[in-house]
Parts: sequence; C-alpha cells; structure tokens
Amino acid sequence: MPADGAKSVVRFEHVTVSFEDVKALDDVSFEVFEGETRILLGAAGSGKTVLLKTALGLVRPDAGAVYLFGEDITHMNERELFDVRSKVGMLFQESALFDSLTIKENVAYPLLNQKAIQCPTEDVERRVKEALHFVELDQTLARFPSELSGGMRRRAAIARAVVTEPPLVLYDSPTAGLDPITAYTIMALIIKERDVANTSALIVTHRYQDGLLTANFRYNPESGQLVPAQENGRRPQFRTKFSVMREGKMVFTGTEEELEAVTDPYIAKFRRQGGG
Repeated sequence: MPADGAKSVVRFEHVTVSFEDVKALDDVSFEVFEGETRILLGAAGSGKTVLLKTALGLVRPDAGAVYLFGEDITHMNERELFDVRSKVGMLFQESALFDSLTIKENVAYPLLNQKAIQCPTEDVERRVKEALHFVELDQTLARFPSELSGGMRRRAAIARAVVTEPPLVLYDSPTAGLDPITAYTIMALIIKERDVANTSALIVTHRYQDGLLTANFRYNPESGQLVPAQENGRRPQFRTKFSVMREGKMVFTGTEEELEAVTDPYIAKFRRQGGG
C-alpha cells in the first residue's frame, strides 16, 4: 500500500493464461493504485494486449487471480462483470469505433448500453458533448469514423473511453501508427485525463517516449498545454511505473530512473530505440 493510502485499482496475483498450450501470460503479478500510470513495454506477442483483456475479464486466467477495485473478478460471470467493467474505460487498438454509427453515437454507446452507469437519457447528449470537447472534437458529432483522420478517430475513441468518467482506463497502443506530432497530441490527452480526473491508467505501447511524457509532464489547465513537472526546481516523482514484458513474463518493473540503469539488452532496447 502506498504511503498516501491510495487504494488498489487492479491487481494480478500469479496470473497465467495459455492458448493452445502456449503461455501468453506466465505467472504475472503486479498492482496499480489510484492515480498511478503503468507503462507496459514489450515486443509484439509478449503478452501486453492479453494482459489488458485479462484485466477487463475478457480473458480468463488458467491460474492465479485478478482483482479490480479490490474485487476478485477471476470467476465472475458476465452479469457480475458488467458492473465492475462500468468503472473501466478501454481504448482498443486502432480505435475500434463502430463504422455505421456517427461519432456522437459512438461516444454515447457506453452511456446507453452499460446499465451500471445509470446515465439519465436527458444527460447523455451533454456528457457526449463534454467528452468530445475534452478531446477537441466539438464539430464532429454528426460525422462518421470514415470521415475522420486516424488521429481524430483515436481522439474520438478516447472520448468514448472516458465519457463514463471511469477511475481506470486501459489504453492499447494509443499512439501506434501515428506520426510523432499526432502521437504527442494523443499522449497529451491521456495526461490531461490523468491530471483532471485523477485517473489510473494501464498503457500498452512500443514507444518509450510515451512513458517519458507521462512521467515528466503535467497538464496545465490555464494554458491547456503540457508543461514540465517541476516542484521547487526539481522534477517530482509522479506515479508512473514502467513494466517490460517478454514471452508472457513481466521481466522488469520500476521507475524511469531504474529503467535507465538496466543493462539487460532486451529491456534496454526499448529505451535506446524509443520503444521502436
């Protein structure tokens, strides 16, 4: 338990997941607390996306236990999982917006279809507009995903992930396939969500610089921009931890400074290459 008494939002205890006798997760244990960001680095196929799906109860462990907000979800049925999942936002790979729905309808979807949210019908449009304003897409309500750029679709997907005001958001490769400027914009929105709502996050990424931004910058509400996080001339220790996965195992967990000191070639390559 952290010194400030922050509560656990997600915890894995010796979790193993296998597909056709191949271990996608191999005895994985970790814990994320309120307001903490966990950066998950690793090569393709190392188990990062499976970890997110397991955290959400979409994949069942073969061994071990998964806890969300202190509740053991390992053996929950789908009906029980609905209530717990209502507290979790999810940004899927490649945004995963519904092509046949407008952006307004896409963002409204969790409010209308997650019964545990209990959002009055008359409040849906207001909350959708607020979420789209948050990601600076106010003028896109009536447009379809195919009419937006890749970066705009990713921003719309973030709006859908946070419209329910979840205390935990899972981001699966939020900057994949984006140019550096657009990738920075996406990470700035994730940091904005963290700082405005004290949201916890699990971020799967190939880019070390995504983690550096969350660790070293904060959102300034006055300017609407990211600024270096300084306290009395020194960089504070934000609650950002890095984990590196390899062949289903979590082979490193620590701070930016600890990751910078690692000499293991597999772990160090994400640092040297910016995550590839």
